[in-house]
Amino acid sequence: MTTATPGISALQLQRQLGLDRYETAWMILQKLRRAMVAPERTRLAGPVEIDEAIIGGRDTGPGRVLGANKELVVVGVEIRGQGSGRIRLKVIPDASSAALCAFVEENVIAGSSVRTDGWSGYKALAGRGFRHHPISQRALLLNGIGPEEALPRAHRAFSNLKTWLQGTHRGISGKHLQVYLDEFVFRFNRRRTPMAAFQTLLGLSAQAQPTTYDEVYDAS
Repeated sequence: MTTATPGISALQLQRQLGLDRYETAWMILQKLRRAMVAPERTRLAGPVEIDEAIIGGRDTGPGRVLGANKELVVVGVEIRGQGSGRIRLKVIPDASSAALCAFVEENVIAGSSVRTDGWSGYKALAGRGFRHHPISQRALLLNGIGPEEALPRAHRAFSNLKTWLQGTHRGISGKHLQVYLDEFVFRFNRRRTPMAAFQTLLGLSAQAQPTTYDEVYDAS
């Protein structure tokens, strides 16, 4: 789960462990995912790209419009030269200023430089202690530059996330999406040290409170 590039699905784990029931393997992985958020993890350090994307369903709605089986997810990505540093991902109820700014305050060090698109929901960041640098995608298009170039690291993170969800897990329900996002973040942030990630997950799992069957299935 921590060292293989695509991770592992419940079906693969069931076969590997020789388990009779798929649900047993699924529960094992769900328990591990719930241990992947370190209580003492530090916030992202700027400069940081922030963007949102719709995960799940078919891309039938314009912009930030949600439809059936779709969830809105926001990402924060540290800018490290031409590459990416650490990331954070979270399911949010909407693209309002309250939801977006709360994510940034929770996950990015105050005073950091934050790059976003021109969406109005980000305007309040400047008044909340961040150096906000909005990028107009419309202006980029007028200059022949694609929207993915405005926030390339965020777009790349979402592309990799969607590929992983469809490739390894064949899609998932919105009910459990957040814990899969937590797994993706855990693995991405430790992609250069997979064996250290193995040891980290062992330690976090030993410290985490037990997760019951009812807690997993009653998750909202």
